[in-house]
Amino acid sequence: MEGKEFGLYDIVEMKKPHPCGTNRWKVIRLGADIRIKCEGCAHSVLLPRKEFIRKMKKVLVKHEE
Repeated sequence: MEGKEFGLYDIVEMKKPHPCGTNRWKVIRLGADIRIKCEGCAHSVLLPRKEFIRKMKKVLVKHEE
């Protein structure tokens, strides 16, 4: 899928910023749907995996296990 590698608790950048002004999101759920949480205002959004991959720009911080 376009080679976009991401994992649980990674910080990602989306193509469009959140209305609060921040463009940093933390991946908090993986599966058929992906839940991301805004790092600025803590609002969370649930997106289908296909839509998330299309809207994600890049991984900013990889989570260390």
